[in-house]
Amino acid sequence: MAPTNGSLPSTGLIVSFGEMLIDFVPTVSGVSLAEAPGFLKAPGGAPANVAIAVTRLGGRAAFVGKLGDDEFGRMLAGILEQNGVAVDGVLFDQGARTALAFVTLRADGEREFMFYRNPSADMLLTPAELDLDLIRSAKIFHYGSISLIVEPCRSAHLKAMEVAKAAGALLSYDPNLRLPLWPSAEEARKQILSIWDQAEVIKVSDDELEFLTGSDKIDDESALSLWHPNLKLLLVTLGEKGCRYYTKSFRGSVDGFHVKTVDTTGAGDSFVGALLCKMVDDRSVLEDEAKLKGVLKFANACGAITTTKKGAIPALPTESEARIVLKGE
Repeated sequence: MAPTNGSLPSTGLIVSFGEMLIDFVPTVSGVSLAEAPGFLKAPGGAPANVAIAVTRLGGRAAFVGKLGDDEFGRMLAGILEQNGVAVDGVLFDQGARTALAFVTLRADGEREFMFYRNPSADMLLTPAELDLDLIRSAKIFHYGSISLIVEPCRSAHLKAMEVAKAAGALLSYDPNLRLPLWPSAEEARKQILSIWDQAEVIKVSDDELEFLTGSDKIDDESALSLWHPNLKLLLVTLGEKGCRYYTKSFRGSVDGFHVKTVDTTGAGDSFVGALLCKMVDDRSVLEDEAKLKGVLKFANACGAITTTKKGAIPALPTESEARIVLKGE
């Protein structure tokens, strides 16, 4: 899909809210954390990945969140800036560290997590610290659910959503379930669903669909049980099988791309960034099925490319890289 305004990149601002952290990834794939001989540090955190995915594709993005006033926090802010993401909404906490996650890549490319956040800086963002002018300037406001786990960040998250919505932003939600971070599975389900009916675009993975519905079926009936009246687009991602889409008027699926998967980290964030980038200046994507399918094909290509390299941010594609995959199908 070419941008709707000729050859110009998208101009609407996408503001991404939540956590940014350091992923430590074993130097050897297919081993447990205990067996790993060493680790590579990689910047991560789903909302930050989405912001960088957007700018990599030529869009405009800002990140709102809190980092530790430490070497890692400064490094992460630098990575956002290097990638063209606005950092006006980034704060530094002097009393807490930047969050760390140790992520094992199993032999099948899937991940297991162990987190160090007790508490980490991202959990300590308060409503009073939010850059409300930045949030009000968003055409799309994107967020996850990790920021709902504890106060004061939960209140900051709810305030940011309320301000963005009042200013006319489209609300985009990717729950990005990380069960080890929640006190219990029941609490995770309850809190993830507590803000469900406010989002207008929601993306869940097949695993998250099973978790939220309590059903082991990945079908239309299961997906539509999550539908709510404010929703404009519900997406269920199916890994290499592509995705399913649901709107008020139509539903369907778009096939994925078969690639040599090395690491699935960031694939969903790449998919979301691509979708939002193509939608921010053209809301008709939500009503025009042919247009939506074209955008989702592009998003699937971006997600697939991201699985071919280790780490999320280094693997996020440019528009031209995505075009090559689309042409070669």
